[in-house]
Amino acid sequence: MDTSFKELTIARAQDGYRSGKFTARQVVEYYLQRIEQLDKSASGPHLNSILGISTTALSEAEALDEHFKSTSTLKGSLHGIPVVIKDQAATKGLVTTYGSIVAKDYVPPEDATLVAKLKAAGAIVLAKTTMPDWATSWHSTSSISEVTRNPYDLKRDPGGSSSGTGAAVAADLGLLGIGEDTGGSIRLPSSFCGLVGLRCTPGMISRYGLSPLLVPQDTPGPMCRTVTDVALMLDVLAGFDEQDPYTAAAVISGKPTGGSYAAGLSLDTIKTARLGVLREAFGPDSDPDCRATNNVINNALKKLQENGATLVDVEIPNLKSLLQETFTYPQRSRSDLDAFFSRHPFLKTNTKEIYGSKRYHPALDLFEDIALGDGSPQNDPKFTTRLLLREELQRAVVTVMAKHQLDALAFPDCQIPAPLLDDVLKQRWPAAEFPTNTLVASQSLMPAVTVPAGLTEGDTGLPVGLELLGLPYREQTLLELAYGVEQLTLARRPPQL
Repeated sequence: MDTSFKELTIARAQDGYRSGKFTARQVVEYYLQRIEQLDKSASGPHLNSILGISTTALSEAEALDEHFKSTSTLKGSLHGIPVVIKDQAATKGLVTTYGSIVAKDYVPPEDATLVAKLKAAGAIVLAKTTMPDWATSWHSTSSISEVTRNPYDLKRDPGGSSSGTGAAVAADLGLLGIGEDTGGSIRLPSSFCGLVGLRCTPGMISRYGLSPLLVPQDTPGPMCRTVTDVALMLDVLAGFDEQDPYTAAAVISGKPTGGSYAAGLSLDTIKTARLGVLREAFGPDSDPDCRATNNVINNALKKLQENGATLVDVEIPNLKSLLQETFTYPQRSRSDLDAFFSRHPFLKTNTKEIYGSKRYHPALDLFEDIALGDGSPQNDPKFTTRLLLREELQRAVVTVMAKHQLDALAFPDCQIPAPLLDDVLKQRWPAAEFPTNTLVASQSLMPAVTVPAGLTEGDTGLPVGLELLGLPYREQTLLELAYGVEQLTLARRPPQL
């Protein structure tokens, strides 16, 4: 296998195209070969992160190579860049299952808006990636693909619900990845798989063409090996789409300073940053898994402090109870999913029918809670209270940031590293009790980015992500901070497959 393409970035790939060192077709061939050897072959690690593989990727790459040969220009900012996409997003001509056997043969007639934007920028949709049924898990358990393996330790889960994207991009089966984040589904697998993952303020990126889970919290986004590539992807993905009214938020956010989210990436921002360390988000040191995670995060924070960042320990009053009361999947997700089913009559189903026929992975207790829940927010007499508490949660977070003049809050994405698949299948943690911290940003409707902070000690070092939570529409600042963390810690290590 040619190692000259190993862990390419957008810049390195396009430098290769411009110099004539290699072609887009050769890059696509490299990834297809890795998918076969590392993901599909029974004689390899068999990651099981890839579902549908594009049958037109090679011809699309050849067309891009011909375009460059004849014009000496790249088609767009993502010219010749292979992307793997969570199976939650519709891809024209390529099977889209939403992680469910209910839709196992569905081939959409049109692309999701974000897929169309990627293609218009010259990207090549290489493959679709695994996910749990209807994105209803912190893990990879799916009725159509079963489980996906973490490339850092094949006995462990890659996190969910953007499971396949996390594993595939970490294992270098694609150059860039698309995930979707409702409660942490970009950040959790990014943390467990050593990636940079960005949850935008909802509405920055169109959700048109994606299945929903909890509409006010849903947001797709990039999952990449570097902060720079995340920023360059965001340039393409962000913007207004009349097919998703939530993207009116793009008007509020405006254009990035300097014309690109990557324009201001330097060490300057982190060296003068004030970060609020949310200590209540750290697990107890008495638990070995929590202690391993805490050590990685504390070492990374120490490195930032040594290079000029100011750290302030902070608390959010009543955080635990606020997160419990604003966890509204059982009250709202069924109506959001059923609205999606009604717009796709070929599925001939609804949430309750899927539950009754047991056409979902048996480890998905959150899906069961949704199917057996109120069915509609209007049926929950406490729903108005829940919405008011969501506003209170956001106010509490913003107040802490204002009081201490913080650029971001900092904490581990999850209190533990990637869990064992055996524990996942035995349902060691009910969905509402999994020790993730990603709900803080999700339920306060705020943006957050995770960046690799290091590997746990031991024979199999497991990735740990540092989450930075920022103010709404301040994605550029978050990326600048994340770039500083990335460059000062140099924490990412590729998995040894």
